[in-house]
Amino acid sequence: MGGLDFIVIAIIAANVLISFKGFNDYEFFNRYKFEISSIKGGDKIRILSSAFLHVDTTHLFVNMLTLYFFASSVVSFIGTGGFLLVYFGSLALGNLLSLQFHKNEPHYTAVGASGAVVGVLYAAILLQPDMMLGLFFIIPIPAYVFGIGYLFYSIWAMKARRDNVGHDAHFGGAMGGYFITLLLSPWVLQEHLLMVVLLALPIAVLFVLQKMGKL
Repeated sequence: MGGLDFIVIAIIAANVLISFKGFNDYEFFNRYKFEISSIKGGDKIRILSSAFLHVDTTHLFVNMLTLYFFASSVVSFIGTGGFLLVYFGSLALGNLLSLQFHKNEPHYTAVGASGAVVGVLYAAILLQPDMMLGLFFIIPIPAYVFGIGYLFYSIWAMKARRDNVGHDAHFGGAMGGYFITLLLSPWVLQEHLLMVVLLALPIAVLFVLQKMGKL
C-alpha cells in the first residue's frame, strides 16, 4: 500500500476527533447530524458535518479501516486532489441521494462517513480492478464482485427498509466514486471497459426502479 498521503491522515484524524466529540456531547451530535427537517429548513451544513460523526466506535473503526486500506490506491492513481474530489464528491452525492430518498420523512436522521468511504472503494476498484478483498477479513474475493454485490444488496435494503443503515447514502457514494473517477481518469474506459460496464449495472437498475416507482 505504501505510506498514506498526509491529507488522508488528516481526514481520518478529523473523523476521529469530531466523532469522539459527538460521543461525549449529545447537543453537538444533534446539532450536526443529518436530519431531513433541519436540512430542508436551510441548515445545509449538516450534509457535510454529518459525515464526520459516527454512532459508536465500531461504526467509526469500520469506516476508517476501509478508508485506510483503499485511499492509497486512489491517491497513487489520481493524486491527492483527485482523491479529495472523490471523497467529498461521494460524500455530497451520498447525502443528497439520501435527502431525495427520505424527503417526506422529516424526522429521518443519519451519521457516518460511509458514503464517502464507499465512493473511495468504488474508485479504487475502477482504477485497479484486479485487486482482491478479504470478505470478513478472511475469504478472498475479487473486489469488483464485492462492489457489485454490495450495491445490489443496497437496492434490496432500500426497498425493504428493515434496518437503520443509510443504504441510500452508500449507494450515492458509490455513484460519486464511479462517475468522478471516470471524469478524472477517462483512460479507464479503454483499459477496463468491461469493469466500467459491470460496475454500472446496479446504478442502471436503481434508476430503472426509481423511474418505475418501485423505490
